[in-house]
Amino acid sequence: MAKMEDVENGVREVRKSLIKQELSCCKETSTNESESICMVLLCTAVAVCGSFEFGTCVGYSAPTQSEIMKDIGLSISEYSVFGSILTIGAMIGAVTSGYIADFLGRKGAMRISAIICSIGWLSIYFAKGPYFLYFGRLSSGYGIGVLSYVVPVFIAEIAPKNLRGGLTTLNQLLICAGSSVSLVVGTLVTWRTLVLIGFLPCLLLLLGLVFIPESPRWLAKMGNQKEFTVALQKLHGKNADITREASEIQECIEIQESLPKAGIKDLFQRRYIRSVIVGVGLMVFQQIGGINGIGFYASEIFVSAGFSSGKLGTILMGTIQVPITMVGAILMDRSGRIPLLMVSASGTLIGTFITGVSFFLKEQGMYTEWVPMLVLCGILVYLGAFSIGMGAVPWVIMSEIFPLNMKGIGGSLVTLVNWFGSWAVSYAFNFLMNWSAPGTFFLFSAACATTILFVAKMVPETKGRSLEEIQESLSNSQVT
Repeated sequence: MAKMEDVENGVREVRKSLIKQELSCCKETSTNESESICMVLLCTAVAVCGSFEFGTCVGYSAPTQSEIMKDIGLSISEYSVFGSILTIGAMIGAVTSGYIADFLGRKGAMRISAIICSIGWLSIYFAKGPYFLYFGRLSSGYGIGVLSYVVPVFIAEIAPKNLRGGLTTLNQLLICAGSSVSLVVGTLVTWRTLVLIGFLPCLLLLLGLVFIPESPRWLAKMGNQKEFTVALQKLHGKNADITREASEIQECIEIQESLPKAGIKDLFQRRYIRSVIVGVGLMVFQQIGGINGIGFYASEIFVSAGFSSGKLGTILMGTIQVPITMVGAILMDRSGRIPLLMVSASGTLIGTFITGVSFFLKEQGMYTEWVPMLVLCGILVYLGAFSIGMGAVPWVIMSEIFPLNMKGIGGSLVTLVNWFGSWAVSYAFNFLMNWSAPGTFFLFSAACATTILFVAKMVPETKGRSLEEIQESLSNSQVT
């Protein structure tokens, strides 16, 4: 009996020891995961200061149009140049974005962009005539052209795959937040005071970059082995085992580095062509649906519809974007990219069609008392639908679909296409509205309908897959 009791006591002690070890292991794992998430969230928070800067630049022109035209004495055509020259600068930034991000690193590219944007805002603040306004807007455009590429790429490279979609969507969320703040605050303060709203995120970005690590994937690509290990360990927590992930990243880079150096012609090789078609196609359809024409000249749309001023509509536009984009961010890694794109494109189709019908009724002198509210509803439906998917998802997919050796040149091409489309729509919008307001929005409706077909046929689902898995899948797929 004594021996049996000793055995039972021994078993109990072993069980207690195993339970303690298991609890200790769980506690250590939980601590490591907590450290990892905190650092990833900090890196994302710093990076999206650049996204907020992007949004303030885009939203600046809508509420300030009448004041700037009055104070500086600009004509409608000169203000159209001021509004659209932002996209010219962004196109130049897009062309150089991949090279800057590859040469100086993701942090270096963000730092340069913040400095150039700051110079642009100061030029606008002290402007006494159109040329300082143009220079400031062009400089800010260059800065956000680089940021529009490097921010989602940086987030995608540092985020774990189960959080990558949602965290990358924060890029669009903060763009919407910046735009919303400009739209709302711009109705309450002078156009020079509004400059400070754009200047602040530049300072926060420059400060925050001091405290976060560089992208481990970029460091590995550049051969900085020590810095790569330090950065990856910092992202995952000091006690985390990074051996497996480090090995996977290094293996993927070794394969990619064995390929010839990427040039623009290499993008059109068979293994990359689907990535190019998907990236370029999504950016084209994002823009020709009319987002920057509507966003840049929102107040004038509402005045054309019959409102006494555009302030009410502009404020409502500002308040609707952020909460709906937050919903999109939550759904990104749950529902997937494709469902969000399909719902979003369908909603933008409905919104532009309602707006087109409203302006058609106005031209025909039918139900004129309903036209302002119908236009407001159509624009809000459009903006809400755009915010939940078409605003964020193309940038998320762009950051995922190109392999590391093609990411610079591929990202530059895609970003350039996006900003060229933005310029074309924002510059032509006032002329299109003078030609035919209903026709303008029916053209946007047709573009949104074509977007649905393109997404259904060409765009891959990237939810829950590592960057290496996505690249392998795309390189093995065929365009039919």
